[in-house]
Amino acid sequence: MATPRKKPVRKVATVKEDSYSELEMYCIWLNEYYKALRASGFDMELALGLVIDKGSYPAWVKYRTPSLGEIVEFIEDEDED
Repeated sequence: MATPRKKPVRKVATVKEDSYSELEMYCIWLNEYYKALRASGFDMELALGLVIDKGSYPAWVKYRTPSLGEIVEFIEDEDED
């Protein structure tokens, strides 16, 4: 009797840089929120609607929406590179 094959272990991707701006952290959180909604069974339209609606964010979320000044500063920094 043959032994069952083990599934290969998939290596988890890690973040190389940990010095993110507030805007980058907020965008990462939005992406993770969307992926979690999709993984829990929400269809694409409803998951996107919940991500857009700030009232749906859990109370324990510590990431705040970046101010307009932070967004403009981030865009100007990217243009200089």
